[in-house]
Amino acid sequence: MRDPGEGRAYGMRRAATYACPVSSTGSVPASTDRRALPFETASWARRALALLVDWVVSTLLVVFLVGWHRFSTAGDPTSLLVLPVYVVESALLTMLAGGSFGKLVTRLRTVRIDGDPRPLDPIRTIARQIMIAVVIPPLIFRPDGRGVHDLSCGTATVTLQTYRSFFRRLAG
Repeated sequence: MRDPGEGRAYGMRRAATYACPVSSTGSVPASTDRRALPFETASWARRALALLVDWVVSTLLVVFLVGWHRFSTAGDPTSLLVLPVYVVESALLTMLAGGSFGKLVTRLRTVRIDGDPRPLDPIRTIARQIMIAVVIPPLIFRPDGRGVHDLSCGTATVTLQTYRSFFRRLAG
């Protein structure tokens, strides 16, 4: 496939650089295209690792609060506390530090796509974390790597390196 704007072969490396969907003609959307992101989003592998870390930490916190005996007892509903603990933990840390504990450990950040370098506001953050807890919104995503939870809240998950190079430059 040829990039009509430049007359050369269009490759996957170029698409990853722009981190945005490719049109049916094979060209990269112009910078005026509202769907185009000026930065690359984090990989799904790092996001999954961050989620696993968050889930383990939330589970350990529930075990610490209620005790292992009660947590491991069959039929005891205390294991259902892990999900709300995850939502609260990830929402609070995202508001305060730009990412949940798992994202901070895996060097990821949740950012606003409008370029505002400040952490997310409470309502947007809580809504985003509840959608992640529902599981379906993160599984429906665009080619740029943003799921329904990100699209509805105007956010994206980026690496710490992308955050530092792109968003800090905007704040300065």
